[in-house]
Amino acid sequence: MGLAGAKPVTTPIELNQKLTSVEFDATIPLAHTDPSLEDPTSYQRLIGRLLYLTTTRPDISFIVQCLSQFMDCPKSSYMDIALKLVRYLKSAPGLGILMSSTGSNSLKVFCDTDWGSCINSRRSITRYLVKFGDSPISWKSKKQSTVSRSSAEAEYRAMASTVAEVVWLVGMFQELGVNISLPVSL
Repeated sequence: MGLAGAKPVTTPIELNQKLTSVEFDATIPLAHTDPSLEDPTSYQRLIGRLLYLTTTRPDISFIVQCLSQFMDCPKSSYMDIALKLVRYLKSAPGLGILMSSTGSNSLKVFCDTDWGSCINSRRSITRYLVKFGDSPISWKSKKQSTVSRSSAEAEYRAMASTVAEVVWLVGMFQELGVNISLPVSL
């Protein structure tokens, strides 16, 4: 891809950048058109590699989730965004998850939703992060399965998804013989 001499960047994507599908662009005419890639296989291979990388890099999970929605018909600007993401990864190649050797046996859970942020489907995005002591052990950034009618409804759906993950983690820790201090704050 010719990125060996590319200049690293500090952010993976521009702030508030919205990605739309080709079908959405056909129904909502814009001032400029963004052509589809003639051969999407290089885009698909790159996104596949980035999806694999999200297992150790939670900082890129949201943007990779956004880019992976357009695997069937990517636009040329999406390839540019994916290449910018690679340049972002180049800025800190050793960055990843570090597990702390000290800490408590408590879970810290952070949850948020972005109400109606997907302009293609008007679905909300659920995001959460679960930390064991000071170490992140589980995270997610996913589009909700249904359209929420209010921001409160979207928040409740995000909390329900997060609580399901916490219940599963507490059960897994119990099977491993690790005592988790309860209650777990969300």
